[in-house]
Amino acid sequence: MKLQIEGQSLRVRIGEVELASLLVGQPVVSHTRFTHDMSLSCTLRAVAGAAARFSGPAVAWTIDLPEDSLRAYAATLPSRDGLTFVLESGEGEPLELLFDVDVRDSVRHRRAK
Repeated sequence: MKLQIEGQSLRVRIGEVELASLLVGQPVVSHTRFTHDMSLSCTLRAVAGAAARFSGPAVAWTIDLPEDSLRAYAATLPSRDGLTFVLESGEGEPLELLFDVDVRDSVRHRRAK
């Protein structure tokens, strides 16, 4: 899982193996240790419902993606397009959550089948 943050935009990019995990109900987890006492984890899950959600403390994020949207998107792969969700941030600008599967990985993975 790759995370990219710019202003009020968070982009989450995964590979085909991680997508397969999500589609069978398994979460995808990423851990980054910045220093001895500073780290970040991010858990990505496919969930029932129509809305994406972002939650958790500053050091342990959880991102929930609507399972139906995720399955519909997976059917279009490989594609450079992704999913976009606008999430209320509590104050100020909303957070734009962008989700996609790495198109290069997707092409390689699907050609190998």
